[in-house]
Amino acid sequence: MSQFLEIICVGNELLIGKTLNTNAQWLAKRITSLGLFIHRVTVVSDNIEEISCVLQETIHRSPSFILITGGLGPTFDDKTLEGVAAALGCRTEVNEEALEMVKSKYLSYVQEGRMDAVELTPYRVKMAKFPEGATPLHNPVGTAPAVSIQHENVTIIALPGVPSEMKSIFYTSVAPILKQVACGVTFFETSIHSTIVMESEMAPLIDMVMKNNPQVYIKSHPKGTERIPYIEFHLSTTAKNTITARNLVCNAVIQLTELIQENGGKIKSITSEI
Repeated sequence: MSQFLEIICVGNELLIGKTLNTNAQWLAKRITSLGLFIHRVTVVSDNIEEISCVLQETIHRSPSFILITGGLGPTFDDKTLEGVAAALGCRTEVNEEALEMVKSKYLSYVQEGRMDAVELTPYRVKMAKFPEGATPLHNPVGTAPAVSIQHENVTIIALPGVPSEMKSIFYTSVAPILKQVACGVTFFETSIHSTIVMESEMAPLIDMVMKNNPQVYIKSHPKGTERIPYIEFHLSTTAKNTITARNLVCNAVIQLTELIQENGGKIKSITSEI
């Protein structure tokens, strides 16, 4: 069975449209490139009950991993870990290893001249209050440690919402785990950019190409208008190695390109990324 993940993004700022959810897009892109699958992205408010409810629903679907972003900081609205604890039916407690990470970070700020002295206020200690049994993950950029906790067959990882911190922790602590789980599976994608041909004309032809190439997923993205058609056809697959993945997509590209041209379309460009 293929490994799949779900992402939960926490923050009122996402729900009111103040902040664009770039974390979800960035994570989805990196995780997909590792050969794993994102089945769902959920956005939830800074509310313990809502976080708990969404997490329980997600656990019920039995993903291999659940990645949560946001809500790990020192302020009143950082409630992610309380929500996680509520979902798992456990308490939050000061994690000594996490507290040492927080203290060490503030000591480095003193050494850099950014602070006069280290004071572990309740707000700062809050960043080390974890659900029981959780493990802290080092934050190379910011102060709040990330959190990893195993629940039954699901690994839950909570990352800070600050993009630079989230990305840094993902690369250092999360990506290596996902690579190991993916067992060398490769993701490959290509885009065909065409003009003149309409999406409605191409719809049955896309179905034909996908039927002939069942391991390749094709998605059309209209960029122009019905009067001035401009379409990106995105083709992607996963396979056990790069050569196989590339060949699968290339076969579909050849067939789709021929059909576009036979229907009066013009190919502007073909781009690929691995």
